Amino acid sequence: MSPDGARAVSVSSDTTLKVWDLESGRELRTLKGHSALVHGVALSADGRRAVSASYDGTLKVWDVESGHELRTLKGDSWLNGVAASPDGRRAVSASADKTLKVWDLESGRELRRLEGHAKWVYSVAVSADGRRAVSAFEDNTLKVWDVESGRELRTLEGHSDSVRGVALTLDGKRAVSASDDNTLKVWDSETGRELRTLKGHSAWVHGVALSADGRRAVSASYDRTLKIWDLETGVCSETLECASRLMCCAFIGSQAVLAGDEDGRVHVLPLENTP
Repeated sequence: MSPDGARAVSVSSDTTLKVWDLESGRELRTLKGHSALVHGVALSADGRRAVSASYDGTLKVWDVESGHELRTLKGDSWLNGVAASPDGRRAVSASADKTLKVWDLESGRELRRLEGHAKWVYSVAVSADGRRAVSAFEDNTLKVWDVESGRELRTLEGHSDSVRGVALTLDGKRAVSASDDNTLKVWDSETGRELRTLKGHSAWVHGVALSADGRRAVSASYDRTLKIWDLETGVCSETLECASRLMCCAFIGSQAVLAGDEDGRVHVLPLENTP
């Protein structure tokens, strides 16, 4: 999602990314270059650069406006997800080789590896200052990392199945995780304490995103619904239904949400209950 909410970039099993105009629903361009499923994408804070993560083992950096591929960064295994630093100079990738990697996007150089899990890393989120990362793992846990040193700060335990997604508030103090145990959890990322569990989905929760003010979360589930949550109370304020299982989600300002489904469609859904 671009900072102004006007454009979105989607990824697909057809090996491409697409850039969309959200006002008209028009496809602006297709980004081609990967040779396998593209599983994650992150945009720089100004929306001008995108970084994609693919099962072909590479990250690619793109100019969103022109659609040109700027560079390719080669990993060691399938890449499941990626998060970019606010200045767009670094990225953290989540990999099937059980590690996260910190990359310099200007040079394409791997800066360090973050190791500590026994299974796949599914997703990663980076704080607004770029200093902390939180990763989601197949082993039912999350880990909080110091990006500069590569040091593991703490492990967040509480889910009973794989953790598919994670989102961080802008200040990095709270994290929200999405799991195959059908729940989301809200965490104090500084202490590792679980603050609350969000229950309501009837199948895997595959994606989660936070509103700009960090007060609400949207979750995307295989039960074909999106749910809007108040993070202070844990109450679900709205449920939006779709025809297919949902893979990812995002807020578009405070009035609408974006969702991607397993059939390759991107949905823009207005919210009834807005702040």
